[in-house]
Amino acid sequence: MSSALIEPEIDRPQTPDAANIATDVPVPVTVVEPDSAWSFIDFHELYQFRDLFRFLVWRNIKVMYAQSTLGIAWAVIQPLFSMLVFTIIFGKLAKIESDGVPYAVFSFAALVPWTYFANSLTEGTNSLVSNANMISKVYFPRMILPLSAVLSKLVDFSISMVVLAGLMAWFRMTPNWGILALPLLIGLMMLTAAGLGMWLTALAIQYRDVKYAMSFLVQILMYAAPVVYSVSIIPESYQWGELTINPRLLYSFNPMVGVIEGFRSALLGTRAMPWTEIGLGSLTASVIAVTGAMYFRRKEQIFADVA
Repeated sequence: MSSALIEPEIDRPQTPDAANIATDVPVPVTVVEPDSAWSFIDFHELYQFRDLFRFLVWRNIKVMYAQSTLGIAWAVIQPLFSMLVFTIIFGKLAKIESDGVPYAVFSFAALVPWTYFANSLTEGTNSLVSNANMISKVYFPRMILPLSAVLSKLVDFSISMVVLAGLMAWFRMTPNWGILALPLLIGLMMLTAAGLGMWLTALAIQYRDVKYAMSFLVQILMYAAPVVYSVSIIPESYQWGELTINPRLLYSFNPMVGVIEGFRSALLGTRAMPWTEIGLGSLTASVIAVTGAMYFRRKEQIFADVA
């Protein structure tokens, strides 16, 4: 015969009904409204979301090597394979002038900043489209997405710089005092990638053709920069009827010209530091970054609708 235990009654505190809860307690409400038609970067808001920014950078870094057999070796293979192809085609067959240094290290010194720029631009352009679900569900500064793509690619850039240092040691080449200008050149490289990335990603989320045109655009931009050739082949003057044009001066407005030639000058000593190209390129990069940020903020209010 089984017996059941009877639990003694215990006086428990009574929970108040929802109707009896005081309704006069103020509840904080955050209202998200679109900015004015044309506005600049809200640095205070970006600082408030700095933890999300760090998380997205770390996520982009992990995604690059997740479930990859070669892993971080891909950061070396891309510029190294391009260097081998360029050395055979442009160095051996086409006999492109390399400013008195071996063509292999000549081209690799340009491919290191160029590969970073191309990958950052591609990743930044696709950043809004690839995070469409996140954009439509929660609010955060959308500018974090292209900026995190630009910053995360510095990992690949750093690895490529180590390989470049090994290649310079193989050819017994040492950098000069121009190496002190490398932080300026890296900043110019990142500013250009971020500015163009904000322009293109704002266009890509509304016009998906931009995503498919990126491969052609990057290829055109590569040949518009002195990656496989030296800037010295660009003539300093060109006579067009009665008008005299300086093609090299116009060419220098391309920000990557100053970056690439600056890298070669600092690391290989091919020429004096090209301050004219760096100055003109910095002016162009600043205009691209400012207008890109303003256009991005102008279109930001429709991102969730078209994502």
